[in-house]
Amino acid sequence: MAAAASSFRVDASVSLVSPVEGEGAAVRRARDEDDRLLERIANDDRDAFARLVERHADRGFALALRILKNADDADDVVQDSFLKLWTHRKRMEIGRAKFSTWLYRVITNRCIDLRRKPVMDDLDATPEVADGQEDAPTQMHRASMNSLLESALAKLPDQQRIAVILSYHESMSNAEIAEVMETTVMAVESLLKRGRQHLRRHLAQAEDDIRQSFTRD
Repeated sequence: MAAAASSFRVDASVSLVSPVEGEGAAVRRARDEDDRLLERIANDDRDAFARLVERHADRGFALALRILKNADDADDVVQDSFLKLWTHRKRMEIGRAKFSTWLYRVITNRCIDLRRKPVMDDLDATPEVADGQEDAPTQMHRASMNSLLESALAKLPDQQRIAVILSYHESMSNAEIAEVMETTVMAVESLLKRGRQHLRRHLAQAEDDIRQSFTRD
C-alpha cells in the first residue's frame, strides 16, 4: 500500500477533461477500466490499486492544488483520499457512479475541511516571477494581476469557489459538478451565478488593469 501510494505530486496543469476523450466511447472505456480495477482492489489486489492511483492521482492533485494553493497540503489530501479508498475497498459500490466522481467529492470535501482550519501564511510559497521574454515591469504587472484574480477567487464562499473551479478550471458540466458536490444542477447554476457576481464585484476596481494585462504584447 505505502509503496503504491508513496507520492502523488505531479504536474498541476493537467486538466480533468481531455479534448480527445471528452465524451462517448473513450469515456465509457475509461469508466469500465476503473470498475475492473475497483473489483480487483476489493479482492486486495495492490497492483490494481497502484494502477488506479496512476490513472487519477495527477488530476486529483491538480484539483486539490487549485483549491488549497499549497502543494504539500494538496499532496496530503490526495494521499488521504486514496488511503480512504483502500481502507473502504470492501464497501465500494462499484458501478453506481464514476470513480472520478467519488474521488473528486472526497478531495473537495477534504479541501474544504482544511480551508476551515486556521493556518499561518507561508512566505516561502509566494510565487516568483517566471523567466520569459517580457521585461521585468511587465512580468511583475502580470503576476500582480494573476494574484489579484486568485485573491478574488479565494474570497468566495467555499461552495461557490469549488463550483467555479470545477466549472472553469476543470471544464466539468453542471451535471458533473452536481454529482461531485452532492447537490442539484439548479443549485450548481445558482452557485456559479453568485460566484461570478462576487468575482465581478471584487474585481470591479481593477477591471481595466486586468484586461490590459492579458492583452498586452
